[in-house]
Amino acid sequence: MGTDEEFTEYVAARWPRLVRSAVLLGCAPAEAEDVVQTALTRCLTNWARVRRADDRDAYVHRVLINAFTSSRRRRWTGERPVASLPDLPGEDATAAYDSADALQRSLERLTPDQRACVVLRYYTHLTEAQMADVLGVAPGTVKSRLSRALKVLAEDPDLADLRGTP
Repeated sequence: MGTDEEFTEYVAARWPRLVRSAVLLGCAPAEAEDVVQTALTRCLTNWARVRRADDRDAYVHRVLINAFTSSRRRRWTGERPVASLPDLPGEDATAAYDSADALQRSLERLTPDQRACVVLRYYTHLTEAQMADVLGVAPGTVKSRLSRALKVLAEDPDLADLRGTP
C-alpha cells in the first residue's frame, strides 16, 4: 500500500473523531474542520515519521493540539458577520442545545491543559501513558491535571442540571 492510500485510509477512518476532538477543545464546528485539516496536512508532509510512531493516533492528536494552540495564537476567533442567517431549528432541539451549551460553558472553565486532558481521556480514550506522550509531560502531571479538571467539572452548577442533582 502506498503512502497516499495509507494516509487516505487513515483520514477516512478518523476524520469524525478528530473533528469532534477539536470541537471539544474549543473550536466551532467549521473551525474544527480547518484545524483538523491543518493538522492532517502537517501529518501528511511527515507521514514517514507518523508511520514510525509507536502510537499513530497519539501522534496525530499531539499535532492536532499543537494546530489548535497555534490557531488560537494567530487569529481572532470572535463572531464574524454573515450575509444570511441559518434556519433556526424547531423546538425539539432546545434540550440538546441546552445540554451542549452547558457542557461547552463547563469546558470553558477549565484551563487549556485541563481541557486537553479531559478530551484526550474521555473522548479519545487514551491511556494516561499515551496522554503523557501526546502532551509531552510526565504521567503524574497528567493525573493531577485530570484530577483538578474533574473537580472543577464536579462542582460546576451548569452540569448539575445534566446530572439531575440540585
